[in-house]
Amino acid sequence: MSNLDWIVLSFTLTAIIIYGLYKSRTSKNLEGYFLSNRTMPWYIVLLSIMGTQASAITFLSAPGQAFTDGMRFIQYYLGLPIAMIVLCITFVPIFNKLKIFTAYEYLEQRFDVKTRTLTSFLFLLSRGLSTGISIYAPSIILSSLLGWDIFWTNIVMGGLLIIYTVSGGAKAVAYTQQLQLIIIIGGMIVTGYIIMHLLPENIGFIDALKISGRSGKMNVITTGITNKGFNWKDKYNIISGIIGGFFLALSYFGTDQSQVGRYLTAKNETESKLGLLMNGIVKVPMQFLILLLGVLLFTFYQFKQQPVFFNSAVQQKMLHSSMKDSVGTLEKKFSVLNEEKQNVLSRYKNDTAIALQQLTIINKESETVRNNYKNLVKQLKAGDDNDTNYIFLRFVVDYLPKGLVGLLIAIIFLAAWGSIAAALNSLASCTMIDFHRKFRNFQHDDTNEILCKKDYNISKYYTLAWGIFSVIVAEFATGMGSLIEAVNVLGSLFYGVILGIFLVAFYCKKIKSNAVFIAALITEAVVILLFFLDKYEIIGLGFLWLNVVGALLVLTLAWLIQKVIFK
Repeated sequence: MSNLDWIVLSFTLTAIIIYGLYKSRTSKNLEGYFLSNRTMPWYIVLLSIMGTQASAITFLSAPGQAFTDGMRFIQYYLGLPIAMIVLCITFVPIFNKLKIFTAYEYLEQRFDVKTRTLTSFLFLLSRGLSTGISIYAPSIILSSLLGWDIFWTNIVMGGLLIIYTVSGGAKAVAYTQQLQLIIIIGGMIVTGYIIMHLLPENIGFIDALKISGRSGKMNVITTGITNKGFNWKDKYNIISGIIGGFFLALSYFGTDQSQVGRYLTAKNETESKLGLLMNGIVKVPMQFLILLLGVLLFTFYQFKQQPVFFNSAVQQKMLHSSMKDSVGTLEKKFSVLNEEKQNVLSRYKNDTAIALQQLTIINKESETVRNNYKNLVKQLKAGDDNDTNYIFLRFVVDYLPKGLVGLLIAIIFLAAWGSIAAALNSLASCTMIDFHRKFRNFQHDDTNEILCKKDYNISKYYTLAWGIFSVIVAEFATGMGSLIEAVNVLGSLFYGVILGIFLVAFYCKKIKSNAVFIAALITEAVVILLFFLDKYEIIGLGFLWLNVVGALLVLTLAWLIQKVIFK
C-alpha cells in the first residue's frame, strides 16, 4: 500500500477507537455496561443489529462466495424477514416485560437453573468459537499486506478492538457500530462504481450481468430439485433458505445474546420491534448488493488479467517451491486463457451469443487450471488452498486508487470490530449474569453500591478474558475455506437446539424442566453426529437443515419424555 493508504487506514481506525472511548461514558453498573441503561432509539438498535451480523466475514468473504459459487447464497437469508415478525410477536414482549439482562434468565423462571445454565453454556461455546473466526478474517488482510505471520496479526487485530470494548461496554459498541456501518455502506457503493468504471466503455451494467450469468453466477433462485428428487445436501436453495434460514434466523436473533443484547438496549418494546422489523426489510437487499459485487468482479476479470490464485502471499511461496516448474506452467496456461477470454469478448457487441458461448468453454478450462493449482498448494502445504476470502481483497489492493485502498481495508477492519465487540460484550454479560452472579457463594444485593461497582469491574475482566480466548481460537482458524460459510456452519451445530429449548418454553407449557433438559442433551449429540456423517459423506444433509432438525427434535423428544417418563 502507498503512504497515503496507510495514513487513511491509521486515521480511520484511530478515530473509531477514540470515538468508542468517548461514547464509553456510562453508568458504572451492569445495566449501563451491558444494556446502555436501556436508552437506545430504534435506529441505533437497527444499526447495532446490522453491525453485529455484518462482520468482516460478510464484506471480505461474501463477494468471493458469489465470485466462485454465484448469487445463490442470497437464499440463505430468505427466512430472515419471517423470523423478525415471529420475534416481534413472541420473544420481544416477554424479554422486555421481564427486564432481563440475558435471554437465558427467562429459562430459569420457566424451567430451572440447570436448563438455563446448559443453554447459556451452548451459547458461550458457539459464540466464543465463531468470534475467533471473525478475528481471523481481518487478520488475513494484515498478513497479506504486510507479510506478517498470521499468529501475530491475530494478536494485533484482537488487541486493538478489545481496547474500546472492555472500556465502553454496550454503549460504545452501539455508537461505534452506527458510524462503522455508515462508512462501510458508503465504501461498498464506491467500490461497485469503480468496478463498473474500470470495465470497457461499451460494457454496461446489464452486459456485465449477462456475462456473469452465462457462467452461472446469476443463480439467485435455485430449487434444489434434481431428476432424483430434492437434493438435501444442496446448501443453498429456496426451500432450505426459507425453512432452514427461518429457523437459523429465529435462533440467532431470538436466542443468541450477541443479538438479544442489541435490542434489549432499546428504550421500550416498540423501539425494539422497530429495529428488528427494519432489519428484516433491509438485510436481504443489502446482502444482495454485497454478493452482486462478487458477480461484477467475475465480469471484471473476464476483461483483465485474473490471478490463477488470489492469495498473493501463497502465490509467491509457490513460485519458489520445489515444484516451481509445474507452478510456472499452470500460471502461463492460465495467462493464455485470460488472453483468449479478452479476444472473445472483443467481439461481444458484434456477436453476443457466440462470444458468450465461447467464453463459457474458456471459463471451464480456466477453472480446471485453478483447481490443479489449488491441488498443488494443498500438496505442498504452502497455505490455505481455498482463496475465496482473498478475491475481493486482491481487487482492492491491485486496482483501487491510492487512499481508497486504505479506506476499503479500514472498512473491513471496522466491520470486524463491530461484530466482535458486540460478541465479546454478550459473552461477558452471559458469563457475569448466568454464571458469576448465579453461582458465587453469597446472594447478590442489587442495592449494595459497592457490590454493583465490583461486578461492573469484574465484567470488564470477563470481556478481556473472552477476547483472549477468541484470539486463541483465531490461531487455529486457518484452512476453513469460505469464512462466511464456516461461521454459519458452526452456528448451526448449536442454534437449533437452543431454539428448541426456547420454543418449548414459549409454546409447550405442560413440558417441565427435566424433559427439556434431557431432550436438549440428546438432540445436541444427534446434531453433531449428523454433521460428521455429512462431513465424511456418509449422508447428504446441508448445514441449514441442522437448525430445523435441532429445533424440531428438541420439541418432539421433550414432549415424548414428559409424556412417558415424567407423566
